[in-house]
Amino acid sequence: MPPDRFRQQLEQLHCVLISPSDDIAPLDKRLYALRDVTGTVESIPLIASSIMSKKLAEGINGLVLDIKRGNGSFMPDLAQAIELAQTQIAIGQAHGCRTVALVTAMDRPLGYAIGNAVETEEAIMTLRGEGPGDLVEVTLRLAAEMLLLAGAAPDHAHAYEAARAALQDGRALATMRAVIEAQGGDPAVVDDPAVLPQAPVRRVFESDRAGYIGALQVRAIGEAAIAMGAGRIALEGAIDYAVGFHMTAKPGDKVRRGQPLATVLARTESSAENAVQALRKAVPVVSAPGPALPLVSHRITAEGIEELA
Repeated sequence: MPPDRFRQQLEQLHCVLISPSDDIAPLDKRLYALRDVTGTVESIPLIASSIMSKKLAEGINGLVLDIKRGNGSFMPDLAQAIELAQTQIAIGQAHGCRTVALVTAMDRPLGYAIGNAVETEEAIMTLRGEGPGDLVEVTLRLAAEMLLLAGAAPDHAHAYEAARAALQDGRALATMRAVIEAQGGDPAVVDDPAVLPQAPVRRVFESDRAGYIGALQVRAIGEAAIAMGAGRIALEGAIDYAVGFHMTAKPGDKVRRGQPLATVLARTESSAENAVQALRKAVPVVSAPGPALPLVSHRITAEGIEELA
């Protein structure tokens, strides 16, 4: 999207979605490809500079970061997540951009959907008021922080309630419809998500024993989705928007033998079978439930670190 159109839509709708382009952070994709082949994808200074360069190039003066923590993230432990947050906050402060970070759990998928069309459908259902509780909670927490940065609410409690009201009364869904239409998409998807790409093969992954869902191998689940085509293996690779997973199992859930734990959405039968085998290794059923990370554990600002209940 050209910068002029970006600014025009922002003024009209107060919401716009963009990615790096030749006009905004043009070197980012090249640098990311270089990081990939040099084994520096997980370098905190390079992660922070990549993220912040794109944000600051947009001309923003406030930013809320969702820093993932857990085995599915680049920052599996808390100390690394805090270091990444503080590095980005320092960059923001140095450029006059007030920056706040929330540390959120990535030891399990957020919501139920993994994949492109299926996650878009889940976002639509969430804006309809029918979303998974964990996805709704993280979204409201992040939205509340944005309202605070904008001066649109006096404190966290009022900001959270204002965000929830926009979700409940349909304003958030209306904004999504307007953004889709303004950016050349089909706004009918908001009324009927079935117009999104649909995978021709569906396979149910069932538990082979009774017990409890143990610690999920979230990165392995993501890699299984990529192997089906939901993400790129190479920079120039194509994405299959229809494929992915619908996960119904969360760590600590009690399950019975034969209980469905996920639905695999695949292009071919062989791809579906490979995905089921990957899930069988990544979604263990154990004899006793273990601990899970707090959904939102810390709030970090230039002033310090706040541990949340």
